[in-house]
Amino acid sequence: MRREGNEVLNSKFKVQSVKGRTGSIANHCSNGKALTPQSAIRNPQSKRIGLFGGAFNPIHFGHLRAGLEIQEAFSLNRLLFIPTAVPPHKESRNLIPFAHRLKMIRLAIAGHPWLQVSDVEKKRAGKSYSIQTVRFFKETLDPGSELFFILGIDAFWEIETWRAYRNLFKLCHFVVMDRPGYRRDSIKTFILEKISPEMLYFPRENRFLHPAGYSIYLFPVTLMDISSTRIRRLRQNNQTIHYLLPEKVEDYILERKFYAA
Repeated sequence: MRREGNEVLNSKFKVQSVKGRTGSIANHCSNGKALTPQSAIRNPQSKRIGLFGGAFNPIHFGHLRAGLEIQEAFSLNRLLFIPTAVPPHKESRNLIPFAHRLKMIRLAIAGHPWLQVSDVEKKRAGKSYSIQTVRFFKETLDPGSELFFILGIDAFWEIETWRAYRNLFKLCHFVVMDRPGYRRDSIKTFILEKISPEMLYFPRENRFLHPAGYSIYLFPVTLMDISSTRIRRLRQNNQTIHYLLPEKVEDYILERKFYAA
């Protein structure tokens, strides 16, 4: 591997910018249009599985659009929505029962063969820790499978509060849903200081390579001003939630009077 163009972030850490690497992905072309990413595949015949966790309280079009874009861009064989059973970092006061959130995901993804749902975190006692979920899939899927752990940039900023978080980067790839409003230098510094100072940075791909061989991709998805919090607030104020989530999910919520004041 040829290394050049090293960029000094501070007196302690460097990020090594690697150019011209055979088999790497291209993140953006000169006119700013995103190209289809293809990671450095360890095994060309491997199955590629996306793990998209969250409360999904409720699931909405923002989740679904991001999932589809990531599935397509990373050529995932399937993308699993994994609702958390007992969130370790969030209050469960406004969290509707797991079975209903699971049902709403199933309603939302019906007809999409690459989008699936897993109830693995309900089957496990106690709080839902990502490290346990990733290890479960590593142990149960085919040995050659590649896992892509999907999360938003806000959650990524808080990852040092997660259980055994550094070990996650030794088990799977990360796809961090990128958005405007934060400095790239800040995220580089964060990754080097909190995850590993030995990361290699591929600037054209907006990708970091961990010494264990897995990558962290900063991937832009379509920005949609929709959140589960906003949907719950609209319901509490007796306002419509139409066009923010699939119609079948909306009907399910309204019929059961979920999130209403």
